[in-house]
Amino acid sequence: MERETNVWKVNLNNGLVLGLAGIVYSLVMYFLDLSFNNLQGYIFLLVQVVLLYYLVKSYRDNYLNGYITYGQAVGAGVIILLYYAIIMAIFTYVLYAIIDTGLIDKQLAITEEKLLDRGLPEAQIDAGMAVQAKIMKPPIVALLSIFGNMLYGVILSLIVAIFVRKEGNPLIESTEQ
Repeated sequence: MERETNVWKVNLNNGLVLGLAGIVYSLVMYFLDLSFNNLQGYIFLLVQVVLLYYLVKSYRDNYLNGYITYGQAVGAGVIILLYYAIIMAIFTYVLYAIIDTGLIDKQLAITEEKLLDRGLPEAQIDAGMAVQAKIMKPPIVALLSIFGNMLYGVILSLIVAIFVRKEGNPLIESTEQ
């Protein structure tokens, strides 16, 4: 007798684990003043892929009797990353609105410096920075982080599912029933 598992409920803990890892990593980078370092973003992406692999594998082994289709693995990964995206959006809002209200100004200054390094005309830089200043408000940044995290979350889930999927033999399963 096979028990039904609710993929949303079961993967809530996995999403919380990934969200907690994201918060801890972000805080460490914040305290080390590496929040805007591109390399640390790539490092956390690698950490996310490894964690997502183990979380989806854990779901497969603990709730699906060791078997999971590619579609189920993608679905579980997307659900885990949706929970992660919501947690990180809340953390992002708290970080920008409460913990460090000057972080947005620092990010805008770094953006302006990068635009100057590209050699863009001053009028174009001013226009771009005006748009950036309107967008860079804590609620908007938090909302955009959900969409950004989900966009690459779907891609990560598609990749991780390739390695996690493990389909059973239908001939063996049909004789057991």
